Amino acid sequence: MDLRGCEFFFLVLSFLNKRFSMSELRGKWVSESAIHDHAYKVFPNDLNSNGTVFGGMIMGILDRIALVVAERHSEKICVTVSVDSMHFLAPAERGDILIFKGSINRAWTTSMEIGVKVLAENYHTKEVRHILSAYFTFVALDDKRRPSAVPAVIPETLIERRRYEEAEIRRTRRKADAEERKKRRGLTS
Repeated sequence: MDLRGCEFFFLVLSFLNKRFSMSELRGKWVSESAIHDHAYKVFPNDLNSNGTVFGGMIMGILDRIALVVAERHSEKICVTVSVDSMHFLAPAERGDILIFKGSINRAWTTSMEIGVKVLAENYHTKEVRHILSAYFTFVALDDKRRPSAVPAVIPETLIERRRYEEAEIRRTRRKADAEERKKRRGLTS
C-alpha cells in the first residue's frame, strides 16, 4: 500500500472510530494509553560508583512505565516478556530531572510492543538530553494467567505509523533470534 493508500486507510479508521464504539472496533488509539512526562528527580542515592545515575534504577522505572501503558491498552494484567534495543546514549547526573515517556507501538494477538524513552533535564541550564530508548514486549493475561487477546492499535500520527511499521520488523527479528537460540541449544527437532 502506498502512502496515499495508508492515509486513506487511517482516515477511514478515524471516521469509523468516531462513529462506532471502541468495543465494536476492538482498536484503540495510541494516545489512549501513552505516558508523556513522568518526572523523576535524581538524588545522591540514585548514583552509581561513577557518580552518574544507576542504570538498573532507570530500567526498573521503565518496566513500570511500560507496564502501565500495556495495561491501559489491554485493560488486563500484563507481564514483561522481553526487553530489546535498550541503549544508554548519555549519562544522567546528580540533580537532573529524568523525564520518562512511553507509548504502545503495536499489538498482535496477545502481545504488545511498548516503546520507551528517557530524557535528562538539567534543572539549572534547562538543557535536555536524550539518554535512553528501549522496546518492551508484554503479554496480556486472563484470569487463569493464560495469554489473552488484546485490542488492535490505531496509530494517528506519521510518527505513530512509522513506529507501528517498525514494530513488525523488530518482532520478526525477535522471532528469528529466538529460533536461532533454540537451534544453538539443540531445542529444535
